[in-house]
Amino acid sequence: MGRIAEAGRAPDYAIAGASRSDVCGGYRAIRFGSLGGAIPRCRAHAVDVHDTGEIERGVQAFARAGNGGAIVTAGGTAAHRKLVIDLFARYKLPAIYPYRYYAADGGLMSYGPNTHEPVRRAAGYVDRILKGEKPGDMPVQAPDKFELVINLKTAKALGLNIPQSLLARADEVIE
Repeated sequence: MGRIAEAGRAPDYAIAGASRSDVCGGYRAIRFGSLGGAIPRCRAHAVDVHDTGEIERGVQAFARAGNGGAIVTAGGTAAHRKLVIDLFARYKLPAIYPYRYYAADGGLMSYGPNTHEPVRRAAGYVDRILKGEKPGDMPVQAPDKFELVINLKTAKALGLNIPQSLLARADEVIE
């Protein structure tokens, strides 16, 4: 079985990133380009996700390059979540996704903000606004709880052994 590499011992990898927005296209290219430069022996490859055909062609081309894994960003992939997960599974490509529901739906792992917490906090903001506080005077809140979820069933299907040290850090392990 393969192994998720531990720090300092990663072989050559290609990393695909997915983003839907043309508006942030330049930023996306800079972000993934710098990722390739920041990680030794890493090539960055952006995959746009405007429609299903583009997703299929992008993932297929990425898979042909070999020895890759994907970082799927939050930029527009949720609408095609099932397709994205299925394509990475079909091509035996490990991927990390931005939200828990990707791992729950069969993705290898996710690391991202807890999506329920902001909704709970919004209720407090609504209460404050209804009591007369001006929304413009209220601070912007960013996520403060991030979750690591690992799907061992998917890891097994990909032929990967997840190190115990990583499993111990996970907020949830799906078996």
